[in-house]
Amino acid sequence: MSLFPEFLIVVNLLLIFEYVFECRHVINELQKIKVVDMYNRELVVDLLQSIVEIVTYGDRQDSQIFECFMEHQVLAEFVRVLKISKNSRIEAPLLQYLSIMIQNMDSEYAIYYCLSNDYVNNIITHPYKFDVGDLAQYYISFLRSVSNKINGDTLCLLVKVHGDAVVSFPLYSEALKFTQHGEKMIQTAIRALALNIYNVSDDMVYQFITTPPFSKYFSDLVHSLTEQCIHLDNLVHALEEMGINQRRKELLLKTDRLVDDLYYLKDILCVGESRLSNVVTQNVINLLLFPILHPLLQLRQSGVRCLSSNSFGLFCFSELIKQFLTSFKINLSCVSVYGSNLSPITSLYIVSCLIQVIGGKSIVNYVAGVLLYPYMSSSVRDAWEACLSSAFFNHFNDMEKSPCSTKSEGAESVNGSPLCRHFPEGRILDLILSDNHSLSLASLFLLLTLTESQDLEDILASMVSLSAMQHAPQVMEESILVKFMPQILNALLNVLASEPPTTVQIKWHTGWFLRKLLIFQGIRLDEHNFHLFNNSFERSCICVEKELDGCWFDHIIDVLRNEWASCKTALEESSQSKDPLFLLEFTICQITDGKVHFCVPFRFGDATSSHVAWQRMVDVVKVFILHLQLKAFISKGEFLEKSSLDSIVVLPFDSAKNLASGLSSASFGSEVSLASGIPCRIAFSNAGTRDIYLIPVARGISGKLLLVEKHPFRSQRGVVIAIAPLAGLSGYNSSSNSFTMKLKLDTSLICGRGIRGRISVHFTKVNAYDRGNRISSAPLALFLMIVVEPKIDEDQPTWLHLRIREFEPRLNVGKNRSYNTKAFNQVADGRWTIGFPNAKACDTARLAILEEASKQKSSVGNALGPLFQNDYGGGSPDGQDG
Repeated sequence: MSLFPEFLIVVNLLLIFEYVFECRHVINELQKIKVVDMYNRELVVDLLQSIVEIVTYGDRQDSQIFECFMEHQVLAEFVRVLKISKNSRIEAPLLQYLSIMIQNMDSEYAIYYCLSNDYVNNIITHPYKFDVGDLAQYYISFLRSVSNKINGDTLCLLVKVHGDAVVSFPLYSEALKFTQHGEKMIQTAIRALALNIYNVSDDMVYQFITTPPFSKYFSDLVHSLTEQCIHLDNLVHALEEMGINQRRKELLLKTDRLVDDLYYLKDILCVGESRLSNVVTQNVINLLLFPILHPLLQLRQSGVRCLSSNSFGLFCFSELIKQFLTSFKINLSCVSVYGSNLSPITSLYIVSCLIQVIGGKSIVNYVAGVLLYPYMSSSVRDAWEACLSSAFFNHFNDMEKSPCSTKSEGAESVNGSPLCRHFPEGRILDLILSDNHSLSLASLFLLLTLTESQDLEDILASMVSLSAMQHAPQVMEESILVKFMPQILNALLNVLASEPPTTVQIKWHTGWFLRKLLIFQGIRLDEHNFHLFNNSFERSCICVEKELDGCWFDHIIDVLRNEWASCKTALEESSQSKDPLFLLEFTICQITDGKVHFCVPFRFGDATSSHVAWQRMVDVVKVFILHLQLKAFISKGEFLEKSSLDSIVVLPFDSAKNLASGLSSASFGSEVSLASGIPCRIAFSNAGTRDIYLIPVARGISGKLLLVEKHPFRSQRGVVIAIAPLAGLSGYNSSSNSFTMKLKLDTSLICGRGIRGRISVHFTKVNAYDRGNRISSAPLALFLMIVVEPKIDEDQPTWLHLRIREFEPRLNVGKNRSYNTKAFNQVADGRWTIGFPNAKACDTARLAILEEASKQKSSVGNALGPLFQNDYGGGSPDGQDG
């Protein structure tokens, strides 16, 4: 046993000797290659693979193998193979094996050797033909592998220096040539490579990176962002036929890409190097931030029609941006106006994203200064200019001295003379208080985002402060939000109380704004606004009560409980984490073509009719939850927890969760009593006509319609062969599966063919918008509620027609931007035609179904009663109760 360790040592030495011998043999074979062509390509590939495998093993196991690699200058052989290759397509496998070898190197000694002697630079600068195959992917993978291994000590091996300046950096310069490549994976790899370099660079490399021509990389990044902004704006305001869901999907794709690019700029700033931060910030302000605020100036000049009450204010809002810049002696001819056709809503969205994602003192205080400059008193303005750091002034001075990448024709040069500082009344508050809900929410969201920014200077924070506890009283008087709080709350309550096409999600977001403003001490609803909220609350209650006549009333309580936590989470979200995408979603949901849109596109007999009814019910309940939470917050200063909801909404003892065995708990194949059954017949497509019993039963909030076949051996018992939800039953016309709907705008006439039931029609005046600005009023929008009952056939009075819900919704859909209706199984509604012995029996069955459905409906209504009656916490202090 004592000889065993010595035996292992001998075996290991023999193995190493074998590897060294194999390495020398393979290298010798490779050195014999004088030209690489299609005939010997496979041989060369095998040799390269063998070398990489041996070297990788040697780097980890024994230094002798790697010393053999260095002794024979194997990397020089790789370079030689590239040079002697003649249309052999050897480049891709060579780069692949090099990437593998470099990625798997662990010792600093091996990495240092590979990066020295200019071997890697020669491989990087080799004249590849990237138009052939997927060579570009292998090349970029190789570059990224190299970048992953560099550090402060090895970076100098990849640059060429003349004097005290870097004159060549192939790894960086060659990688930048692929920044506009069509492959997303290549673009991502380039960005990772660049960040690796930025994080290990020294002063000379930073100087090389941040001076022309390589500093153009940063301006190109920002120009790419401006192009994305234009494409995003075109999508938001596109007038061509495109479904709302398809447009939302495209919107998500474009905004995700834009936000990803902003986060990349944020990553660059997080490196923390001043020159790098300055060049990025300069380009963001110069080429992106100013140009997307500047289009507000163009509204009146370009002939775009906007809200008459806002047109002058919007002009002034953009004018103050120019005057703010000129007050700091910034030459406006150096400021790009590329993208100046962006709509106000898109501009405000982009600025909000910039504040949230990139932030930083320079950008945050620049935006805040522009927005608040016309509201500053002379003393505050002087204090604001005095508190700006020298770095902030130096940044703008650098902007003026730097060569402009884009110059606007006829741009005004201030020549050191600031423009007049007289500002007309209006500006940002015109947008917040406008009757264009999109602009109102977008501009308010931008201000709230600035308010919560940690980078905002105190002198500016006081002007948008919502809490008197944060600043001295004399400064608090300058807060424009506090000064105009009643008007701002009124604008939000108008959005909350608005009729379709305002979506449920927009109303949830509006509730978030209200909670933000009401949460601060001393801010309450005045009498007018409180009355407006109560009216909105009453309308939400009425909408829920109407859903008790719909085909999904049995799920109202389930949806109420399922959406409760989601609503509370949405209302408590912080400004910095809140995605401003909802601002654009709100815009695309508005009417843009001046036509009348049906808010509920219901067609009787349509395959998706019950699915549409489901979504309408969910939306109504979600709006109701919002009002309940806001009412509790106004009354008690806090939201209702789900446990409170459970104590308020008390279900009957015999509800679906606590049913004793019997008819109401029957399932397919169960054996039940036929005592209450109604004899009838039904024809199945695959089983012919069968004699059955129809049994409608309701217990608490649960209700079912059972089709039971008589038991062959037990005369008073039967077996359940089909079940339908009692709430979903309605009739259909056997001769026509649809009806014609006509709308006369002057008479508001609705005509239906072959329909018996109650038709509830509600009209509301809506506005048409173009690029975020109201241009006309559409005559009417239609909100349609159709309540149809089980129908006896007109020609065959012994036939009863029923329409059956064929899908069950999935309530737990996770955290999504909107309710995921696509998760449902959208199949056509089922249709049953049941025959009875005579007309009286048929009518008796119809009445029995309606009676049981009415019992079920009453149970749901009684459970919801305390919520309708505001019986969940008493009145609020100072009379702010329901």
